[in-house]
Amino acid sequence: MSNSADSPGTGSTGPGPARGPRLRPVRILTAAVFALAGLIFFTSFNTAKGTDIRKDSSLLKLSDLIQERSRKNKELDESSAALRDSVESLAESDDGRTKAQDKRLTGLEESAGTQKLTGRAITVTLNDAPPNATAKLPGYPEPQPDYLVIHQQDLQAVVNALWQGGAQGIKVMDQRLISTSAVRCVGNTLILQGRVYSPPYKITAVGDPGRLQQALAASKAIQTYMVYVNVYGLGWKVTEDGTVTLPGYSGTVDLHYAKPVE
Repeated sequence: MSNSADSPGTGSTGPGPARGPRLRPVRILTAAVFALAGLIFFTSFNTAKGTDIRKDSSLLKLSDLIQERSRKNKELDESSAALRDSVESLAESDDGRTKAQDKRLTGLEESAGTQKLTGRAITVTLNDAPPNATAKLPGYPEPQPDYLVIHQQDLQAVVNALWQGGAQGIKVMDQRLISTSAVRCVGNTLILQGRVYSPPYKITAVGDPGRLQQALAASKAIQTYMVYVNVYGLGWKVTEDGTVTLPGYSGTVDLHYAKPVE
């Protein structure tokens, strides 16, 4: 038998100092829980500062900032296009080039997408499904939220199919695509060349309407998309527009690439 001061009974060697009641582990745990709850409450109050943090106002502010930046980028693109036209007009007035050189330069600019392009065209429109959509055909599961929105690969599939169908030029929304254009989606919005768009998305291509529509029908990626159109109601519309004029690309054509830190 131990004769330590913690041992009960008659084995004690002396009266020793008086000891208070021992704290039970349950009481210690309860006190810790209340202390933690108080800390969480104080942190939440200090963060909210009297506002409803469930509204996520920081995200709303970020969305407003993105929309404002998109609007400014559009204004800069329009200003840049006007200045470019002015510079080209001044250069053409006395540039010393021959007619053959001017013709070759014009052809290169048209191929690069920096000049307007007129011709017969079709427009493909993609849109999100209704938020309350259900499976329209038997044997398919009820839709997840991810099934009901347009994805980046859907837009890319349409653009790629139109190029394969011999498109001479393509416009997504109100912007002309060039070789360095990238169609990207963040959430349910499209970000193209510094500007933000929401569905419905319109893609217009100049070329032979029959060949363009055949290329759309032959695309495996678009065939998969059409399953979601038929089952869950994603938007899909193809129209022949007659003769249209695509705008020339007005942004920068400089290539940007990463550099190692020296």
